[in-house]
Amino acid sequence: MNRKFEEKLNHKGIYRLMKVAGLRSVIRVKKKQYKRSTPQHVADNILNREFTAEKPNEKWVTDVTEFKYGQSKKAYLSAIRDLYDGSIISYVLGHSNNNQLVFKTLDQATVLLNGEHPLIHSDRGFQYTSKGFKRKIDAAEMTQSMSRVGRCIDNGPMESFFGTLKCEKYYLHKYKTFEELTTAIDEYIHFYNHERHQKRLNGLSPMEYRVKAA
Repeated sequence: MNRKFEEKLNHKGIYRLMKVAGLRSVIRVKKKQYKRSTPQHVADNILNREFTAEKPNEKWVTDVTEFKYGQSKKAYLSAIRDLYDGSIISYVLGHSNNNQLVFKTLDQATVLLNGEHPLIHSDRGFQYTSKGFKRKIDAAEMTQSMSRVGRCIDNGPMESFFGTLKCEKYYLHKYKTFEELTTAIDEYIHFYNHERHQKRLNGLSPMEYRVKAA
């Protein structure tokens, strides 16, 4: 404004005038800073960006992502991905981002094990640093690994899947209800596991590659 009108205008005065005129900047609003909770348990970054596995159920990665539907309602998807073939071996969509969402996802995955004891890697979200999650990990005789603080790339494969899901499915449609969103995610994950051929898997889908290994 000062450059355009050659005036000495104070930014606070501009803000007041914008408020009166009902104007608002389209730049991203700064996110609120939330007080971080103290972790009950923290694990080292054992995975250390070694994102390949020699066999199924050797290395798992997990995370939670947010979706919106209807009038700004929110849903949360918790998922576990096997680094051997990239398949999504368990997932739960819920209304709240809480411990039970993550615990249920882990329970669904561990019942599929047949004597294996995977390494499971996550970020340092409150669910994964909780004593309850640690107890489940120990009961399944699994090894826990966590990303370093502020290093999203340490959990790159899980972040990559969520990005793919959103670009190839979620962003292309509007979802009025939780049920519509659930159906869309179910359809996409089935497609991803069984029909989405991948170059790194020699042109096979994740489940085709997994069956071939078996």
